[in-house]
Amino acid sequence: MIFNAARDILIEQYKYPEGLKKYEYIPGFAIRGLHYDVHKSLLMKIDAFHYVQLGTAYQGLNPVPDEEVIEMYGGTQHIPLYQMSDFYGKGPSIKQFMDIFSLPEMTLLSSVTDYFMNHNIEYDQVHLFKDISDAIKDVHVKGMMYKWIEKDMEKYILHGDEIYAVLNRLVNNNKKLFLITNSPFSFVNKGMKYMVGKNWQDLFDMVIVQADKPSFFTDKRKPFRKMDEEGSLQWDKINKLEKGKIYKQGNLFDFLRLTGWRGSKVLYFGDHLYSDLADLMLRHGWRTGAIVPELETEIRIINTEQYMHSLTWQQALTGLLERMQMYQDAESKQVLLEWMKERQEIRSLAKNLFNPQFGSIFRTFHNPTYFSRRLIRFSDIYMASISCLLNYDVNFTFYPRRTPLQHEAPLWMDQLCTGCMKTPFLEEMVHIR
Repeated sequence: MIFNAARDILIEQYKYPEGLKKYEYIPGFAIRGLHYDVHKSLLMKIDAFHYVQLGTAYQGLNPVPDEEVIEMYGGTQHIPLYQMSDFYGKGPSIKQFMDIFSLPEMTLLSSVTDYFMNHNIEYDQVHLFKDISDAIKDVHVKGMMYKWIEKDMEKYILHGDEIYAVLNRLVNNNKKLFLITNSPFSFVNKGMKYMVGKNWQDLFDMVIVQADKPSFFTDKRKPFRKMDEEGSLQWDKINKLEKGKIYKQGNLFDFLRLTGWRGSKVLYFGDHLYSDLADLMLRHGWRTGAIVPELETEIRIINTEQYMHSLTWQQALTGLLERMQMYQDAESKQVLLEWMKERQEIRSLAKNLFNPQFGSIFRTFHNPTYFSRRLIRFSDIYMASISCLLNYDVNFTFYPRRTPLQHEAPLWMDQLCTGCMKTPFLEEMVHIR
């Protein structure tokens, strides 16, 4: 619905071609974490080291050949730092799309570009990007999305039995809970009543609405305003935050002063890495948890036999390619070429299991994505839903996993001979060790 509303705004207010009406939202076209080069109208996936994953660059709804992508960036897949998005995902020419609501924006950008390209219409890429960004913003600012959801709660919101169980267990174990949201109270109230029950406010020590995150975490100027049960603002000066009361706006500095909470004593969950988590972790030392709904699907895929077989064989081929380079005869070189081709085919197959256009949100072929880099940087833990906490005791401690550095990693051929023997054809290749 965000896609359709923004598309119609483009046509009716910005006088874009009526032919755009034929474009509908394409579920599953884009994934979160993609980058968009405004000056090239190029939607692409970039890894943690600023390299474009070839095969994941799109102009309009069509992929751009690898050689053209490389040519666009001066003969390389690498995007220089000065062109990349800044610390918060916004740069002079390249923007990163991080939240779930950016999926319709990416699809609309691709759809409008597709229409212009197919009809040989000249356009300014910067104007196109700005118009679509403004149209998407209008949908949110005018409250259209809130109205759609409020009209049909059953369609857009799941009953939160497990969410209630998590919150209730935390309360029963004397944990302090708070909610900070950018949404208006009327929407929050209806949604929370639907999800966890009419007494949802009893679960929270404080509720802050229309907080204007991420400015809430950095701007000291906005004071808290108390709201009554009808949602009207009160004029009282806020000297303490009371349980059961609703507050509007405010800022984190007053929040910390009034609560006395500090750093590692707080675990804050959010679903937007930049707006929710970045400042809290880096500026204030809070513990943070990222909610990544796509994780559920990704874990299901990586546990399939097809994916595990593809990954094992891909890693085995990588090890074989490394070892076989010492042989320079024509026959060995031919074998190397065949293995390189097969490895590329397997990588593409594994990518398509997640998303045919862009693959996994967490990985390129072998490196973490730029999204993963930010996820790890800004969150102590991440999960598909806060209900995942039901699998752990309230006092459970999550310890960081030791990740081997490159010089600590075992040689692949050693693993090949001990850990991959159930994979077809590997046993007969062990003799090259």
